[in-house]
Amino acid sequence: MQSSARSQTHEIITPRRESDTWEPVFVGKAASLSFLQLLRDTVTQHIGPSQFSHNVRSEDMLETEAHHDLLKFSEERCSVDEKRQYIQNYEAATSGFVYLGSSDGIVFTLTDSVEPKTDKEKTRAAIVDLMVAIGAQTCLNEPDTVQVERFYFARGQSRTFANFLEDPSMDLIRVFLLMSFYMLGACRRNAAFMYLGVASRAAVALGFHVDPSGSMSRNEHCERSRLWMSLCVLDLMVSSILGRPSAISPLLPENRQNVSHARTDSTATGLVASYHLSFILDEIVNRLYSGKAASTETADLLLGKLNYWSENLPHSLRTMSLDQEDESAIRKHTIGNMHVACSYHFAVILVTRPFLISALSVRLARLHQSLSTDVSSELPEEDSAHSRLAAACIDSAVYMLQTCMEVLQSGLLFRNQCVLKAFVFAAALVLGFSMFSDRDVDAEIDGAFRGALTILRMLAPQSAQAAHYLEITTMLESAITQQRQQLAAHARQRRSQYVNRIFSLSENPATPRDQPESADQKGTSTPRFAQGAPYSWLQSEDGTGAATPLLDGTLLEWEGMDLPLWDSFPFLTEASII
Repeated sequence: MQSSARSQTHEIITPRRESDTWEPVFVGKAASLSFLQLLRDTVTQHIGPSQFSHNVRSEDMLETEAHHDLLKFSEERCSVDEKRQYIQNYEAATSGFVYLGSSDGIVFTLTDSVEPKTDKEKTRAAIVDLMVAIGAQTCLNEPDTVQVERFYFARGQSRTFANFLEDPSMDLIRVFLLMSFYMLGACRRNAAFMYLGVASRAAVALGFHVDPSGSMSRNEHCERSRLWMSLCVLDLMVSSILGRPSAISPLLPENRQNVSHARTDSTATGLVASYHLSFILDEIVNRLYSGKAASTETADLLLGKLNYWSENLPHSLRTMSLDQEDESAIRKHTIGNMHVACSYHFAVILVTRPFLISALSVRLARLHQSLSTDVSSELPEEDSAHSRLAAACIDSAVYMLQTCMEVLQSGLLFRNQCVLKAFVFAAALVLGFSMFSDRDVDAEIDGAFRGALTILRMLAPQSAQAAHYLEITTMLESAITQQRQQLAAHARQRRSQYVNRIFSLSENPATPRDQPESADQKGTSTPRFAQGAPYSWLQSEDGTGAATPLLDGTLLEWEGMDLPLWDSFPFLTEASII
């Protein structure tokens, strides 16, 4: 008999913007937002409403505003050396995901002040503009840098659309690939997804999805191969993060092994590894998140493919660059290796997360029943296969965050890492679920979870998406703290039968824990603090209101809490039963 686990359901949600109203968009089962919804429902069952479980903004898919305002910016304000530095940043930021060839030939373009006239010249100029924009996007968010970023992206975008997309070309694929990458960093994931669709159809129009012609030169073959691999990696990665069908996926069977015959230079090693990994990632999403249930046999098969992939990685992707003294080269090598490693750990998380949900849900049920006075009820048993896969999910999340923290502490991490923030958030949710479900504290898991907060906190000033993830993860941390406090209180009560706590600000001292609840108290475990008790009597020495109170280090901000009625539990509905 096959052992299976039900994964979370897909959703249709409305992206959040500061103005305008967007159409609802599709978010599939593989997306972290779907897992987040299940986690929020689980937390509500066990500790009641909280900022994490009942915060309306945490349900949204954050999309930032597009900047269409014309900047008063002169190209002369950005020197050739500055542009060259931005392009070096671009190469490092895209390392392991996108490789369009060496930038050596771009230096001449940077010094060429002649305005492009033909469509081909405009498209080539747009490529350079977008490289500069992506490079500027990685820098500290200072006014001058922001102007450079927005100016060069706006000009590159304008030059791209000047020819109305009438003629597909390799340069057109490059442009839309770069615009998509930029949009990921700008927190415009829906735009990035659509731009990848345009690039994919242009690639199909040029026959990238079939075997190349025998008359093609070696250089042209390598050029097409690099571009196709970059497109596949980014399209399949973004689709898996959003839980949406990929535009490239239906075309893969005809072209899966052709890359082995393509000759790529040594700097494309990370791209080739990511390309092969993207096939497995696509298979994971299609086999585990498209059907009704995920079987352990399928998961073991996919994990076997991931292990084979990792065992055959080149040594250069596992080690630091020791033979390079240039900081930009070291950064490019390190970030590229980090991208490849995190993509692998993300793939493992996607394979094993349905079984993590199954195993930890049983563990929570056992934990809840162990605290109950009803000793006659039988404790549910964990499926050993699910527990084994759940452990792999947790380990992969820990390894990912430890890797990212090492790069952060080395000083090589950029201020804006467009794909990394999604990886970190996915890993943080996995570890948060594990921490919430276990009575015992695992120092390594707790340390990795704090590492996720540190990384998101570093990225937050540059990225609204990272700030959104940081807010959600911080609220999850508070929910974990509350769960642990409640478990500790229950344990203390069970082992101490001769003493009761007399007075507390967080509960009514007239109602001992073992006294039956009155009718108006049933249905909520929320302490009086969370019921809106006034704090006007907390005054500072100068007569002004005191700061919001702290409880065991947890900030209690009542005005930021949105606590609707919670007597119905979406987690228990038929669509979300595990």
